[in-house]
Amino acid sequence: MNVQPILDELARMKEKGAGLEALLEAAVRLVHASDPRFHWTGIYELFPDNVLRLGPFVGAPTDHVFIAVGRGVCGTAVAEKRTINVPDVRKVANYLACSTSTRSELVVLIRRGDRIFSQIDIDSHELDAFDPTTVEAVERVADWLAEAYAGAPGAPRPDAPRRA
Repeated sequence: MNVQPILDELARMKEKGAGLEALLEAAVRLVHASDPRFHWTGIYELFPDNVLRLGPFVGAPTDHVFIAVGRGVCGTAVAEKRTINVPDVRKVANYLACSTSTRSELVVLIRRGDRIFSQIDIDSHELDAFDPTTVEAVERVADWLAEAYAGAPGAPRPDAPRRA
């Protein structure tokens, strides 16, 4: 995964005045298209009620539109405040299956310090699809998006959701 073209495109969009929603949608689309092993890519936004809500995504629709912090890989990543790379989802007891074809999953937090805004969630039909280079590339996109969140008018506050 070559991350620099993704970051360059997001920066161009921001310079032209793109808002946070457009940047999130573009990031999902660009990350998804960057690697043929990515079969589902999306953003879950963290709201003050400790629920992750599905934002923009590419791939098959999912029933997991809301995920409580602590549930599944996505919720566990927030609860533990860390990136989670699961080489084989069949070995995870609390895995929430979006697709029976999914074999590995990567969840990278979009955060600034201790403040978590959202996360990038990527599913693959291949086992162990996310090598350290890929994880680092997705983390760079997440770091860029964290700055976009932090600087966006109406960015999520700890006491209120960004959108209804």
